[in-house]
Amino acid sequence: MSGAAPSGAAMAGLVPLILKRIGAALLTLFLVSAVVFTISGLLPGDAAEETLGQSATPEQVAALRHEMGLDRPAATRYAEWLGAIVRGDPGQSLVANMPVKEVIAGRLPNTLMLAGLTALVSVPLALLIGIASAINRGGLLDRGLSLLTLSLIAVPEFLVATIGVLIFSVKLLWLPSIALVSPEASWGDTIRSCALPVLTLTVVVVAQMARMSRAAVADQLDRPYVEMARLKGVPFRRIVLFHVMPNAISPTINAIALSLSYLLGGAIIVETIFNFPGLASLMVNAVTSRDMPLLQACAMIFCAAYLLLMLVADVVAILANPRLRAQ
Repeated sequence: MSGAAPSGAAMAGLVPLILKRIGAALLTLFLVSAVVFTISGLLPGDAAEETLGQSATPEQVAALRHEMGLDRPAATRYAEWLGAIVRGDPGQSLVANMPVKEVIAGRLPNTLMLAGLTALVSVPLALLIGIASAINRGGLLDRGLSLLTLSLIAVPEFLVATIGVLIFSVKLLWLPSIALVSPEASWGDTIRSCALPVLTLTVVVVAQMARMSRAAVADQLDRPYVEMARLKGVPFRRIVLFHVMPNAISPTINAIALSLSYLLGGAIIVETIFNFPGLASLMVNAVTSRDMPLLQACAMIFCAAYLLLMLVADVVAILANPRLRAQ
């Protein structure tokens, strides 16, 4: 059955384990920063060429590149950029000619709102599907839900978005096909405007979460303590809620964390299709305009968010698993 609450000694032993996870996450983030800076530098062209256009002379391009600091050695630019990132200053946008923090500040709340609305819908739905499938293993409901989730996993985001637009925007005229989000809009208008992007992302992430939840719950249902509890006459609903779910929480939290990290960084296609003013579409624009400071800052935010969610999932797994707490 579920482990007891960690004692004071166990909690003291948790600190080095958690610090080790944090250190590994920081090291990973450092390595990711080098990869992001290197790959962004390999893109053809730069902000000077994009700003001046094809009619600019080589002298004009060279002068603007020098003004932007793009002609300095890559190692020098990386060291300065990494130091600025550590200080919380991602630099100046080469295209917008304003601090990157201000550019991102206008888009990040929209992405967080979209991810939050999707999580509110998809997480309970995925848990419900996973638990229902595990409880009815081998039955008609389980086979139907398994077929549905497998089908949803195979469908790409752009196809889900296109079908949603054709049905709800073109045919039924219920929802707008473009997500117009503004601070002046009411909550009702905002939710209606975000309905199709949220629906698309829910379809994309709920299937994987549901299958991993089903596997975790099914694994616990096969444990001897479940059979012992049933022999003692404990109601099955109580067994699932108070014994199975606490033990299945670790892999379930990992599945949720992976899905939420996708909502923050992997929604590029969805934001582009619906013209949603989020961070993912901002990164696409930065790639198009070769705005390297903005591109690198967006990539680092996505990577940091992913690592943070994985760190939270690890900590929850440690707290939920008595064997890990005893290490």
